[in-house]
Amino acid sequence: MRGAAMRPGVQWLAGLRALGVQRRPELLVFLPALALAVLWTGGERALLAVAIVLPLALVLIRWLLPAPVSLPVSDQVIDRLDAALRDTSQGDRQTGCFVLQFDDTSWLCDRHGRTRQSEILAACVARIRGAMRPGDMLFPLEDGSLVVALAPTQRLDLEVMVRIAGRLQLVVQQPMLLGEGSAQVTCCIGFCHARQVTEAGGRSLLEAAQVAVDEAMRYGPGAIRAYTADLAKARAQRDALRDGFAAAVAAGQVRAHFQPQLSTDSGEVSGVEVLARWHHPEQGCLTPGQFLPALEGTDLMALLAREMLGQALQALAAWDHAGLRVPQVAVNFAAEELRDPQLPERLTWALDRHDLAPSRLTVEVLESVVAGEEDDIVTRNIARIAQLGCGVDLDDFGTGNASITSIRRFALQRLKIDRSFVRDIDTDRGQQKLVTAILSLAEKLGLETLAEGVETRGEHAMLAQLGCGHVQGYVIARPMPFEDMAPWLVRHREELAAALCIDMRAR
Repeated sequence: MRGAAMRPGVQWLAGLRALGVQRRPELLVFLPALALAVLWTGGERALLAVAIVLPLALVLIRWLLPAPVSLPVSDQVIDRLDAALRDTSQGDRQTGCFVLQFDDTSWLCDRHGRTRQSEILAACVARIRGAMRPGDMLFPLEDGSLVVALAPTQRLDLEVMVRIAGRLQLVVQQPMLLGEGSAQVTCCIGFCHARQVTEAGGRSLLEAAQVAVDEAMRYGPGAIRAYTADLAKARAQRDALRDGFAAAVAAGQVRAHFQPQLSTDSGEVSGVEVLARWHHPEQGCLTPGQFLPALEGTDLMALLAREMLGQALQALAAWDHAGLRVPQVAVNFAAEELRDPQLPERLTWALDRHDLAPSRLTVEVLESVVAGEEDDIVTRNIARIAQLGCGVDLDDFGTGNASITSIRRFALQRLKIDRSFVRDIDTDRGQQKLVTAILSLAEKLGLETLAEGVETRGEHAMLAQLGCGHVQGYVIARPMPFEDMAPWLVRHREELAAALCIDMRAR
């Protein structure tokens, strides 16, 4: 009889669990007693009937009654911070909030999948809990960051919070042993002391810590930043730029400026680089360093790349029509744009639209993308762009730790030597040795070279003497709008012709 009675009892329990009763585990304590009572009073048939009817009744009740509302994690954090702030309203105790953001989330897409992700997060949470004080609370937010809300405590000042941030970072960044091998993650931390926020409240405290961690991520990896009013002001300015960028593009405020590139052999223009300028109606002409941080990580980066590409090709076609020789234009593409599977097709369509050969366009890729990118889509896109006949430049070479293997893996045509290696090269022997090594590497790999940021005639002359193929910088010309390029090209052509005549007479 016991064996016969177990089957409907198991079915009953499974039905309850399927309906979510396991969310209230205290209710399960009464199930054995209830099953036994039904069995004694009505027998096995009664137990079987209850096992069938009760889940149906629960379904009906659950359908009729509103589901219990659970607070989002961020609201739970705010409630906890509100409670901590209330506790500090009397006495000299203080509280604060820390937000930890992982620098590199590539491990979230590891070949081991979500199991490894959960294992790493669990290990990080366990370590942080071990470093926390009694009363401190830890919450994972929806965006993948972690929040530590401090219990009210005495003698909590900025110095103490810096030490706490350093301790949290230290425990997270220690190598960890997992079931599928070892792993190591790094994180940035932003924090805010309760006294630093002007509006008392948990939401303001959490948002201030998030502003601080956003600033830390800009200077990471492993950066720690405390909230200040200046950070909040800078954040508001970036948000305003981000919100107004699309409208600015539509209004024609975002325009391409062009900086010429010269051949060190002939002195002729070998190309121009396209540099974005935002002619803001209130803030004046903004350079990429002033507005790009507001666009990074959003679809606006793709909008900027498309706008610059269109203006660059339109300018190239206009110079051709005017009989001005500009062999190619170079356009920068961010990693997000390079991950677009349709990028080669869009480039082909844009070139066809302006009746330009693919060789007239050069795509510039940051060395940091080549050094850290293992995305097959990026690799395939660059290879397809090269197969079209477009040039591919590796920008800021020497600053992104690209290996020879990664350089060979991507279909590159030219290395752009960063300004940091060019500065004072005419007088600094160390700089000369570094650039000579880069030029030798490029020659062995069959790549052309271009030095950017050339600001003096001495630097220009030394680079030509060392064998750098092309130069670009203020000594040649500053970035200029389209309407200024044609007069400059005419003037440079005339100056070059005059110099050649003088050289021929001297001989």
